[in-house]
Amino acid sequence: MNDMSQPHGAWTPDGETPPKITETAVIDAICTVFDPEIPVNIYELGLIYTIDILDAGKVKVEMTLTAPACPSAQELPEQVKEAVMGVAGVTYCEVETVWDPPWDPSRMTEEARLQLNMF
Repeated sequence: MNDMSQPHGAWTPDGETPPKITETAVIDAICTVFDPEIPVNIYELGLIYTIDILDAGKVKVEMTLTAPACPSAQELPEQVKEAVMGVAGVTYCEVETVWDPPWDPSRMTEEARLQLNMF
């Protein structure tokens, strides 16, 4: 049985083409990263601002944290980078932490608000 959840390359007369990186695959990878203090993944929390899929398997992610003094300020961006690097076809990932616009609870998905009883 073929696993269609992971894109794969195709064979051409010039050799195999690299797998196509999809935004869905990158988001699915990011959804495996959780804030250690909040039982919701960081994508649902609204901490991911942009995902840019560039040429040659490069991905750039802009993210924020719930507060500048967040105790996970060093580890969360590194966990995002590791998760994205696990996506088929990704050769490089840059994660930039940004503070503008500042995060607030309105950025959370409805699902996250329900999980945290913030409705």
